[in-house]
Amino acid sequence: MQIDDAPDEGVIAIPYERLDKATLDAIAEDFVTREGTDYGDVEYSLQDKITQVIEQLRRGEATLLYDPVQQTCHIQLTATLRQFGWQP
Repeated sequence: MQIDDAPDEGVIAIPYERLDKATLDAIAEDFVTREGTDYGDVEYSLQDKITQVIEQLRRGEATLLYDPVQQTCHIQLTATLRQFGWQP
């Protein structure tokens, strides 16, 4: 299973609640500012995008992943992870 170019082995789900607000905001900002992030025809501010991603994490619609090999964080839709057999 390839999720955001992360390897199959070693990728772990991180409970977003364990992160302090500044760290979570920084991860969400990195995610929303990546090239290729598509929000459609509607223009949203950076803060609106960050808030939307954090709300998706809170509702369980998105999952925060950590790749210890690459030492990177990824945010992926939970439904997509489940399609690939992910069992958080």
